[in-house]
Amino acid sequence: MKKALIFAAGLGTRLKPLTDRMPKALVPVGGKPLLHHVIDRLAAAGYDDIVVNVHHFAGMIKEYISSVCIPGVRISISDESDMLRDTGGGILYAEPLLGEGRFLVHNVDIISDLDLGWLDSSVREDALATLAVSDRPTSRYLLFDDRMRLVGWTNVSTGQIRSPYPHPDVRSCRKYAFSGIHILSHEVFGLFRRKHYEGKFSIMDFYLDVAAEYPIYGVVPESLDLIDVGKPESLALVEERIRNGSLQP
Repeated sequence: MKKALIFAAGLGTRLKPLTDRMPKALVPVGGKPLLHHVIDRLAAAGYDDIVVNVHHFAGMIKEYISSVCIPGVRISISDESDMLRDTGGGILYAEPLLGEGRFLVHNVDIISDLDLGWLDSSVREDALATLAVSDRPTSRYLLFDDRMRLVGWTNVSTGQIRSPYPHPDVRSCRKYAFSGIHILSHEVFGLFRRKHYEGKFSIMDFYLDVAAEYPIYGVVPESLDLIDVGKPESLALVEERIRNGSLQP
């Protein structure tokens, strides 16, 4: 089975007031909820065991998922109603549902044309995690060496740098934006415990903590059309592009 986790637990604060009455995952885009777009893409790429984490309006997402029927695809719920655990904590909490082997993680608010089969085939044998990244304008970049191994993070607006290395040479690094889509080895769960990560924590904080010891790679698709549907203006852009046929989510 090919396993995937969809992050759908967030509060969706950037999409207020829409998210005052519904979870971000169920905000409609092109006639169907964001969540369904992601489920459809995962299923089309052969992911047949999908976990969805929930918190904000959890009951609404559960009810919606109960109505979704895709032959050969199992959809499970990782219920975080008691506590929002952030990205790293959400992955750890879903461990019982993710089982053995590697798994893909996909943010629910990312609409893209990324070839998920290509991403899966790009995973190196020694990788703890493989991050889909791209060369697009942003204020925050992941930093990679010549082998595309993660060495740090920078905010180019503030000059802030984070790295497990004492004096990273940012000028010599390759800078790419994270897509919100990544594939993790099951070994990550044991490492969470060895490094004393528990409860609520960011997966990116974890990556930046362990990257010097454990290989975390970035992979860059030849082309990537991606929209972070986290703001009302982004929603409007996606709707327009779906209508005119320039985006096929």
